[in-house]
Formats: sequence, C-alpha cells, structure tokens
Amino acid sequence: MTTADDTFAAFLDTLAVTLDMGHEERARRLHLSRHHLARVVSAAGGEPPERMRRRLLMERAAHRLLTSDDQVVDIAFEAGFGSHEAFTRAFAREYGAAPSRWRRHPTRTRIEGPSGVHFHPPGSLRLPTSRKVTPMDLMTRMIEHHVWLTGEMIDRATRLTDAQLDAPIEVPIGTIDCDMTIRSVLGRLVGQLAQWNTAVEQRPYDFAQERGKSLSTLRRELAEEGPAFLEQVRATVAEGRLDDTFVDVTCEPPKVFTYGGMVAHVLTFAAVRRLVVLGAFESLGITDLDAGDPMEWMGAPA
Repeated sequence: MTTADDTFAAFLDTLAVTLDMGHEERARRLHLSRHHLARVVSAAGGEPPERMRRRLLMERAAHRLLTSDDQVVDIAFEAGFGSHEAFTRAFAREYGAAPSRWRRHPTRTRIEGPSGVHFHPPGSLRLPTSRKVTPMDLMTRMIEHHVWLTGEMIDRATRLTDAQLDAPIEVPIGTIDCDMTIRSVLGRLVGQLAQWNTAVEQRPYDFAQERGKSLSTLRRELAEEGPAFLEQVRATVAEGRLDDTFVDVTCEPPKVFTYGGMVAHVLTFAAVRRLVVLGAFESLGITDLDAGDPMEWMGAPA
C-alpha cells in the first residue's frame, strides 16, 4: 500500500525534473488528481506544492544571479514570471533587496520552507537528511576519504614507469619528508597508518622499511592498515576517548599524545603528502583525481 510519505517522495523525484512545468504535469506523471496530490504534499511537506515550486524557482534564480552574467529579465522569465517588475517585487520580498542590488551584495540563496527541500545546483533538489551528521561522523568520513584516495593514487601510479615513480619531486613550499618521490610519498602515506596502528599498541616501528616498496606491496598493506586505522578511530570516537593519552614508542625518545591529536596529525600531514603526489601526477598527465577534494567525494553542500 502506498503511504503519504511514499507519495511525497515520488513527488519530490518528479519535481526535480519538472520544476519548469505546471502542477498538472506532476499530477499526471504520478497518476493522481491535482487535488489529492496537493493535499498529500501539503500534509507531508508543510507547504502546498506550488508554493514549494515557486520557492525553489526563486532559489534557482538567486543562484543564476550569482553564477551567470544573464540579464535579470531573462532570469525572471526562466523563473516563471511574466515581467521584470513582478520578479523584482517577489525577489525583494524573499531576499530583502532587488535582484540587481542583491547580485552586487549577495547574502543567502536559500529561502526557509517547512519541508526542508531546497534547490541544489546545478539542477537538482537538496532534501532534508534523516539524521544529523555529528563532528565525530565527519572525522571518520575524512579518514575513509583518506584511505580511499590513497588507494586511488596507488592505482594511478601503476601507469608510471619506475623512473617516473622514483624521480625527485621538487616542491616550492618546502618538504615534510626527505628526498621525496612518488613512490616514497605513497610509501609514507601507507606507512603513516601502519606507524600509528603500531604506536597505539606501543610497539616500535621501522621507518626505513617504507622506502622502495612495489605498488602491489603498498596496495596490500593499505588493505590491511587502512581498515585497522579506521576501526581504531571509530572505536575511540564511540567510546569518547579522543582526549585519552597513549605513549608513542615510535618516537625517540617516547612521547605522550592524545588519540584526538594523533588523528588530527594524520589528516593534516596526509593532506599535504596527497597534494604532493597529485601535483606530480598532474605534471605527468594524470589529472582525473584533480586535487582529491573530499567535498566532491562526500557530496558538496548546497
């Protein structure tokens, strides 16, 4: 049996691809009467479907004002207004300024609505999440992204010759590792995870063994050390132990760190090392990972 929530979800799916069409078209596609669809959407979303659509069109218009050089009158017609004047009045009601003035001094693009549905560039909808993402969720997602991207970089490195893998990397911002090459930095990215897995267990770690490894060895070690480090972070977060300390015997002399500080250290220095490798890749014609931006991997915010 189809519930009201099912109908509302189907309406949103349809709205995303029919934003420039009238209410009749959405009702037709959903095989519902206009009245019944309006009643269900109003109850589930807190606002009538046409009010929601007009709000989303206005949000899209605000985005167009920010990201294009289109004339205001063209943006007005695209938003479904019959005149520049009508659009200006409606826009000013929502954003507190006429479109031309707002374009010079923009503020927000979202218009508050009870449904929590908003326009999501370039042409879709942003739906309310069923759960809130906590800072701790974000931390584990960043670790997941780091492990994933390191694996992708190892895969891309298989396209290179040994000479390219072992060529010195010159970077103008200084180095955090000595005598950097693509192979050595990939080895440090994987080794860093292994090092901290070892440190938490208070075992010594041999840094020298990181250098000169084959890509197949690095891939195998990442498959072991990446999930182990991620599980360690998840458990520490779940148990509320980020402020707990441990003795790092991989240092000489041994030092005391917090678990939270260790995670921050890994993410900070790993980001620099990844950019070093990605920059070297770019110089060799490998560009499909771009800058490895986690925003795209996680899903860019509206």
